Amino acid sequence: MASPRTITIVALSFALGLFFVFMGTIKLTPRLSKDAYSEMKRAYKSYAKALPGLKKMGISSVLLRKIIGSLEVGCGVVLTLVPGRPKDVANFLLLLVMLAVLFFHQLVGDPLKRYAHALVFGILLTCRLLIARQSEDRPERDESREEHINAQEKNKVKQS
Repeated sequence: MASPRTITIVALSFALGLFFVFMGTIKLTPRLSKDAYSEMKRAYKSYAKALPGLKKMGISSVLLRKIIGSLEVGCGVVLTLVPGRPKDVANFLLLLVMLAVLFFHQLVGDPLKRYAHALVFGILLTCRLLIARQSEDRPERDESREEHINAQEKNKVKQS
């Protein structure tokens, strides 16, 4: 039977992956929701205006939206379908994207209700990454604890 930690990681990976595939798709195409797509276009125009350095680098609001949307879709697919270490890399990239999105929202002065989802999903990504890293470190600690117990038992036998 799978451990609770494994179940948690799988569930978080799947749910977060689907969320980011959905949100990234909304940023890339109006097929899912024309209203949400229009809102994304408007929001990214305000982000690009607030960061004049982007324009100097040749990054328009459209390119910025497409880059972030593509990252979300790609990393979401990895979180949902790909096993192993790539999930942690995708998790980390999405966490960086969420930090950038939070920065953009703060930069343009959006109220909390406009970026609360980014805050919540950033926290969930952090939790998923911490749980995944913890489960990898745990077998080493168990082995060292067993070695320590065995050494103590040998010392007791020698002392007797």
